[in-house]
Amino acid sequence: MEKKKSSRTYKRIFWCTQATLIGMLLTFPFQGYALLSIVFSTLFLIVSYVYAYHFWKNIDPKYEQSKGLKCAKAALIYMMISSLGPWALGAIMNSLGPQSIWYQLAIYFYLHFQYNGWMILAVVGIFLFVWEQYGLEIPKKPFTHFFLNFNLGIVFTFFLSTLWTKPSFGFYTLAGLGAVAQLYAFACLWGMIKNLFHGLPLTKLQTLLIKLVVAMGLIKMVLQLLTVLPYFSTMAATYLDFTIGYLHLTFLGVISMALFFFMDYFELLRISTKSFSWYFLGFILTETLIFYKGIAAWQGWVIFDGQATLLSWTSVLIAISIAMMLIKNRSKT
Repeated sequence: MEKKKSSRTYKRIFWCTQATLIGMLLTFPFQGYALLSIVFSTLFLIVSYVYAYHFWKNIDPKYEQSKGLKCAKAALIYMMISSLGPWALGAIMNSLGPQSIWYQLAIYFYLHFQYNGWMILAVVGIFLFVWEQYGLEIPKKPFTHFFLNFNLGIVFTFFLSTLWTKPSFGFYTLAGLGAVAQLYAFACLWGMIKNLFHGLPLTKLQTLLIKLVVAMGLIKMVLQLLTVLPYFSTMAATYLDFTIGYLHLTFLGVISMALFFFMDYFELLRISTKSFSWYFLGFILTETLIFYKGIAAWQGWVIFDGQATLLSWTSVLIAISIAMMLIKNRSKT
C-alpha cells in the first residue's frame, strides 16, 4: 500500500515538473527573465525540493549501504545547491543589474552544479545501483577514491566558470585541482567497471551506449582540464561557440546517451539501432558545426554561407530519431 502511494506521488511530481518545464519553454525564449518565466522557474525549483524530500523520505532501509544510493544522495544535494543560483538572480537584478558579472556567475553556478553535480552523479549512481542489484561487488577502496575526488572536482571545477573574469592566480589553481581530481575520479570509475561488463546482461546496443558515454565523458574531462590554462579559458570566453559545443557534448553526448542506456535497459523505452544511429549522426554533425564556427572565429576563417541553416537541418535528425523511438514504442503498446 505504501509503495503504491509513493508511486502515485512520484507520478504527480513528474507531471508537475513537466508542466513547469513547458511553462519555462514557452516564456523564457519570448520574454527572458520576467514575471511568467520567474513564476514557472520558481515552481520548478519548489517541485524539485518536493522530489528530493520524497526520495529521501522513502529510501528502503535495505539499500542504506548501497554505493549507488550514496551517489544518488550526493546528486540530490547538488541539485538543491544549484538552485541558489536562480534564487540569487532576482536580488542581483534589483541591486546590480543584468550586466553585472554576478548575474552571469549566478547562471554559471546553476548550470555547473546541475550538469556536473546533479545529472552526472545521478547517472553514475543509477549505474552502480543496477550493478549492485546483480550482486556484482563494487570495490570499497576504488569507490572511496572515486567518490571523494569526484565531489572535490565538482566543487573546485566551478572556478572554471569564473576564469573569464580574469581572477587572481588562486582561482586558476583551484580550478586546476578540480579538473585533475575529476579526471582521476573518472579513471577510478573506469578501473572499477571495465572488467565487469560481462556481469551485466547487456545487449550490443547497450554495450555500445556505455562505451560512447565513457568516451564522451573522457573528452569532456580533457576539455575541462584544458580550460584551466589562461589561453584556453580566454578562448572559451571569447568564442562562445566553444562553450556551447562543450555543453552540447555534455548534455546530448554524456547525459542523453546514458539516459538512452537506462531507458532501454529498464525497458522504459526500447531504443533500436536504427533510431539511435540517426540520433548519433545528428549529434556528431551538430557538434562538428558548432565547433567549426568557434574554430573559424578563432582562426579568422570565413564561415561558409548557410552554416546556421545547415545546423538547423542537422538538428532535425535528432528530432527524427526521437520520433522514431516514440513511434516504435507506441506501436508495441
